[in-house]
Amino acid sequence: MSQSVARSRTNHETIARNSSSVLEAIEAAYDRIEAERDRNCWIYLRPREEALEECRKLVARARTGENLPLLGIPFGVKDNIDVEGMPTTAACPAFSYAPWHSAHSVERLTAAGAICLGKTNLDQFATGLSGARSPYGPCASVADARYVSGGSSSGSAVAVAAGHVAFALGTDTGGSGRIPAGFNNIVGIKPTVGLVSSRGLVPNCPTIDCVSVFCNTVSDGEAIIDIIEGFDFEDPYSRLPRAASFATGTAPSFRFGRIASADLECFGMPECGELYERACERFTRIGGTAIEVDFAPFRQAGELMFSGPWVAERHSAIASLMDIDSGSLLDVTRTVLGSAAGYSAIDTFGAIHRLHRLRRDAEAIFAGIDALVVPTAPRPFTLEEMDRDPITLNNRLGYYSYFANLLDLCGVAVPNATLPNGMPMGVTLLAPAWHDRGLIGLARRFEANAGNAAFELKSGG
Repeated sequence: MSQSVARSRTNHETIARNSSSVLEAIEAAYDRIEAERDRNCWIYLRPREEALEECRKLVARARTGENLPLLGIPFGVKDNIDVEGMPTTAACPAFSYAPWHSAHSVERLTAAGAICLGKTNLDQFATGLSGARSPYGPCASVADARYVSGGSSSGSAVAVAAGHVAFALGTDTGGSGRIPAGFNNIVGIKPTVGLVSSRGLVPNCPTIDCVSVFCNTVSDGEAIIDIIEGFDFEDPYSRLPRAASFATGTAPSFRFGRIASADLECFGMPECGELYERACERFTRIGGTAIEVDFAPFRQAGELMFSGPWVAERHSAIASLMDIDSGSLLDVTRTVLGSAAGYSAIDTFGAIHRLHRLRRDAEAIFAGIDALVVPTAPRPFTLEEMDRDPITLNNRLGYYSYFANLLDLCGVAVPNATLPNGMPMGVTLLAPAWHDRGLIGLARRFEANAGNAAFELKSGG
């Protein structure tokens, strides 16, 4: 999508005087979508003429002087987020309902003039990180259709990477807003939990769910966060922000935590580790001092997500919405949720107490660094591999992402480099809650340095 979100914030007056450019952007989006239905990234597509008519009305409002910073920008919304006038399915047809109102984040975007084109595909009930768990078809990486797109916000990432829309909303509980960004060579922003209202989301793990943003540049992502952030009294999980230092993004020097080379886990694809090493070198070139950190607390917190009682919160949230023992769920979804029965209240409180200790360990580590840099995912897997072993390989995808929300971190996933097989691999910057702006600034500097180094790995190393 050639249209830049950040650029449109500064020239919407000019666009308002030239309605054809705005309408052409919507027409072009629909043309791309209709030509690429086989990507499986859309569950529901708004009628073209309906979107064009809304666009005409917005242009007319802008001509009167109304401030519409996202005038005519087309976007998509993950189908576990409500949009008025569009069905919400959470990738489960039997669950489908018509919401009375849009989610709080969607309302803010449409009030700013953005045009929602439809609802994007996902791993059913956001239970998965592969993008392959949907009755509407699996999503593959735009780089290579043999490989998973990453999930659960698969359709949102693919729609952005394929140029269908300028940006898209996803969600992130254990990596869903970051892993698909890494495998599709785009930016994924996972804000602090509670920074953006979760009102209007189909719950997954409500205490750690958050809205995420997929876009083509870090600046575009920041422009979207500017609009959708803010305390929402009606959302019980919304939080008032704490004061935090935002200097990291602009300070000439900074300290970043990195995983020791010996501790990198790439699950049999060492070339992924080489790309991570090159990313660390790039952070050093832009003023960073690398500090090796103990990854154990982060890994152990992540284990609580996929092999701990937080699956019981997921079971509780979905069971309150529908009968999970019916034949409506995919077998893999039912299997994952069924594991909740193995955890007792004693197990749950034991895990909560363990998590609090791990949070202290993480706080001690962040006291010595400004940000932690990790691979967005350990390695890519093919759709065929994922189909053969959906549980094990899905959990491996979350090795570097599962812990973030449990430890109350914010994150930005950015493109890094390309493997010899053509698959993109990203890195993710993480920092404690409310350091979103500093992290975005640092990610922007990393992004800007991309043209100063050749990071593509050639066959043979």
